[in-house]
Amino acid sequence: MFDAFRDDARWRAHIGTAAFSARVMLSVCIALFLAFSFQLQSPMSSVTTVMIVANPAVGALVSKSIWRMIGTVIGAIISVALMAMFVQSPILYIMALSVTVGLACMAATFLRLFRAYAAVLTGYTIVIIAAPAFGDPDGVFLSALSRLSAVVVGIVTTAAVFMVTSPRRSDPLIERIRAIFRDTVGYVLSRHDTGADAMTQAAFHARRAGLLSQLASLSDAVEYAATDNYDISVRHREIRAGLARLSGIVAAYHPHAIIASEHGGISDEQPSPDGLIADLMRDLLRVSEHASLGEVCATACLRIEQTRQALLVRAENDLSPRQLLFLDDARDLLSRLENALHDLAHRGGRDRTLRLRPFMEWPTALRNGARGALTTLIAGLTWYILHWTAGPMMMLYVVAASSLLSTAPSASRASGLLAGGTALGVPAGLLCHLFVLPRIDGYPLLCASLCLFLLPGIWLQFSPRLGIGAFGYSVFSTIMLQINNPIHYNDISLMNEWVAILVGCCMLVLSFRVILPPNHRLDGARLVSSLSRSVRQLALGRSSLQGQWIVWENLQLQKVARLAMRLSFCAPAPVANLYVDAALATISLGRLVARLRHLAFDAATPQPEREQLRDALSTFGELTRMPLQTARNLREICARISAGQALTSLPPRRMEAIACMEQAERIIRDIPDFLDRNGPIQWSDAYPRARAFLAMPQPDGRLPE
Repeated sequence: MFDAFRDDARWRAHIGTAAFSARVMLSVCIALFLAFSFQLQSPMSSVTTVMIVANPAVGALVSKSIWRMIGTVIGAIISVALMAMFVQSPILYIMALSVTVGLACMAATFLRLFRAYAAVLTGYTIVIIAAPAFGDPDGVFLSALSRLSAVVVGIVTTAAVFMVTSPRRSDPLIERIRAIFRDTVGYVLSRHDTGADAMTQAAFHARRAGLLSQLASLSDAVEYAATDNYDISVRHREIRAGLARLSGIVAAYHPHAIIASEHGGISDEQPSPDGLIADLMRDLLRVSEHASLGEVCATACLRIEQTRQALLVRAENDLSPRQLLFLDDARDLLSRLENALHDLAHRGGRDRTLRLRPFMEWPTALRNGARGALTTLIAGLTWYILHWTAGPMMMLYVVAASSLLSTAPSASRASGLLAGGTALGVPAGLLCHLFVLPRIDGYPLLCASLCLFLLPGIWLQFSPRLGIGAFGYSVFSTIMLQINNPIHYNDISLMNEWVAILVGCCMLVLSFRVILPPNHRLDGARLVSSLSRSVRQLALGRSSLQGQWIVWENLQLQKVARLAMRLSFCAPAPVANLYVDAALATISLGRLVARLRHLAFDAATPQPEREQLRDALSTFGELTRMPLQTARNLREICARISAGQALTSLPPRRMEAIACMEQAERIIRDIPDFLDRNGPIQWSDAYPRARAFLAMPQPDGRLPE
């Protein structure tokens, strides 16, 4: 019971949650007071706005508020237009509304961060504005103005309260960036420190997944902070590029990579390559322990250059082809680390104009759009056929909930939690109307009672397991309480609308989990195919991201993150980890392809070698159909380029080309079933071959020592 008081981290977390809850309740009280003072038609809409836009990060709140306002304006315009077009045809109106909501759900799935709220608000603002006008279509314009007024009151109040009570400093974010840089360096050290205890496969996968997740969330935090912090806004692209490079460094360590394999047993007078990298990482951890990245950038880059030169010396004196391949990867690692340090350390980095692109998952967006349209259609037809007086409330809920679920990583999984949280608002509203509201005779008691009932939802919003349910409870409880100016108590009307909400919850779960259920294996198979196709397109010159490797890599890492999430729902952890390893190996294969393209189209490469490299790139045209044939072709081209000479006696560019093709051939032979468009994950569960999952790579001896 008293663990939270003894654990400093948990105590700080509770303090932060309490401060956030206090700011939200203050915003609720001020917004409701202003809504009553302005005699708005629906004062609780301003409270609902507060519950939706509130966020601990001021930048996120500002971004959320701006996009919410944009979505509300667009929704108001569409609502007036639909009512004007189909005022005498309810069926056509319901069908048009269903299509509009489906498109809004698709857009909410595509858009990143709080830009998705513009699509969310576009969807359910239409119903909120149209609901009061169903009985009086001529009043739709006044309803739209009232809705916009309530939203403005909620947004301005919340922004003012949070900006006044929350310090806006870049120091905490810069410290988090320094910490994640050190964590990444420590991770690289753990992979090269031969004296460290061996890490189990489960611990390795957990640490790698945790780092990638932290880097992704920190990239989002940088984008939020750029909204209201000048120091971050002038360099947020550079910082996000640096974080993307760190993600690429973390992702480069997988069982199929030479740099991640063990290289012990080398005894000579020179330090081993692993030892050189480990020493560098220790030095970087030491110099950055008590100093900012800007202060240590010059020293760290000098130390990286010294290690790079030492690796070059090592390459000149080492006759092992496998060691040469390892050194080739190690030098590439150091270049990425140096570029990431430049981007994160200070303004004026190397990626000021870089634009990282979000991954558009069309199948998921189409499914969410179909779910939203179907749910709206079912609710609208139910209301029309039954002539249910509470039909507008039911439609309001299903449209709002469908739009909100489209922003979730797994809409079907979140639908049950959101519906459950909303359903808990019904007994809470019943208790409030039975025992609290009749005894209130002033505004202070009203605010205190409202905050009391909303507090559980506010407090639990950021819980990993209960967050979406708490969000549903806090947002939709404000709709179910029916606090107007003045308050009219009508038990029959209240019960009618609460039943409508519960029916809407059932429709939501029915559409998202029964009628259009998820197929996580099929979604994973599509992502696997997308990864292998991207490598093929990169090799054939059909990728639109040529020349911007970091953009391509970041796009593929987004696919890997979604693949890991999909597989966590349909495959045991060991199998999911094997597929994630193979997916990261595919990204490494893409990096090798990019380096081959650079050599093939570089004027400094001799013409005969350029032709052979172009032949090697063209063999990737068969990668998704016959990956092993691609591997054999690469082996044959390597033999032709080397012409029987030892790898260490070749010119540097030819040696680099052969090293890249050797690694590419090795990776393809390790994961042919992953790259094949007819691999195990592409088959239905009913086929025996579908259970022939990937196996861990074994020592193959293809690269002579």
